[in-house]
Amino acid sequence: MAAAIEGELRLLDPVVRASAELLASLLHPGFREIGTSGRLRTREAIVASLTADDAPRPGPLTASRMRGEHLCADLVHLTFDTESKGLRSHRSSLWRLTPRGWRLYFHQATPFDEDSPGDPFAAPLDRT
Repeated sequence: MAAAIEGELRLLDPVVRASAELLASLLHPGFREIGTSGRLRTREAIVASLTADDAPRPGPLTASRMRGEHLCADLVHLTFDTESKGLRSHRSSLWRLTPRGWRLYFHQATPFDEDSPGDPFAAPLDRT
């Protein structure tokens, strides 16, 4: 789990987010994301948009309330919140173990504001 958390934190680094090579080393070939806009994007689209010359360069994202759970031997689910320049998001990521190490397979971000009640990840999941 520590390697998945480390990878997630690396992906929040503006230097990593601006490098196609570094992003490719962390994103699974089948990666998909549902971003804060609600759009589904592929690995190729994410790498292209983050590394484009005219891409917005936000400051670093600060992570909080990170939790992880092994779903099986080669799959970890991480949940956490981020904040950058006053914008906050609840985030959920699936990391898969590959022959090249842990890679981000799926990510979803949902914006929230201070009026949102409580921690959405605090309650245990219903496994029935």
